[in-house]
Amino acid sequence: MYKLQVLILFVSSALLFNCSTSQNNDPDQEEWIQLFNGQDIDNWSVKFNGYELGMNYKNTFKVEDSLLKVRYHEYDSFVNREFGHLFYNQEFSHYRLKATYRFVEDQVKGGPGWAFRNNGFMLHSQSPESMGLNQDFPISLEMQLLGGGGEGSRPTANLCTPGTNVHFADTLFTPHCISSTSETFHGDQWVEVEALVLGDSILQHIVGGTPVLTYTKPLVDGGNVSGLIPEKASLTGPLGMGYIAIQAETHPIDFKKIEVLDLCGCTDEKAKNYKSYYLKSDNTKCIY
Repeated sequence: MYKLQVLILFVSSALLFNCSTSQNNDPDQEEWIQLFNGQDIDNWSVKFNGYELGMNYKNTFKVEDSLLKVRYHEYDSFVNREFGHLFYNQEFSHYRLKATYRFVEDQVKGGPGWAFRNNGFMLHSQSPESMGLNQDFPISLEMQLLGGGGEGSRPTANLCTPGTNVHFADTLFTPHCISSTSETFHGDQWVEVEALVLGDSILQHIVGGTPVLTYTKPLVDGGNVSGLIPEKASLTGPLGMGYIAIQAETHPIDFKKIEVLDLCGCTDEKAKNYKSYYLKSDNTKCIY
């Protein structure tokens, strides 16, 4: 009799837990993924131009004081184009990316002039495994982050296109970079940026809640990138998903928040993990 009571109690508890799990799912509650956990970069992969995947050249990427930092304290100078990228180990197609960053300190000796207070988020990036040993930049769409030099205009959240092209108002755009309409952020102040990425249809850059650049229909073309290995990376076609990476382009920078809201998921309202904000359906992820 005692064993039967224990079994009934166990089954009842399991049923209550399942009901509670289903009822507690708020379909409108946004579930942001913290790409940077404030402690380490264990879920990220490093690739530097001229070095094997996984080598964090001269400890350029590091975590200190709960900040993800790009630093050049171990460099004497920058002479061999040792551009680096830090890739989050998951692909996304439809999502919102939010980040808070600031430029600090001085640019490393020998860094190119264009890289002064320059970094970026590589969107829809090729995987780090598919990059060539001597490849400088991944095929991607770069939401370029720029800081002001104390005077003049230098907007942030611009677009650069390593290995890609995009469309503006259905017109193919082939120049490498285009500026956004954002204000200029001088000094070491924190800046909030966001990217809205909807597969291979629409992408938008946002600064302080205000859209500053919108483009559509990204394509891979392989231009503006050196060291590509065609056998490892697709060089043609629409670009609808990929990895997210940040850069090491010779100027120190801090990130205190990097997070993603996945907009692809279960769209069946009967499922326990249905979300009303999903814009792309993937019902293989549904939990019932």
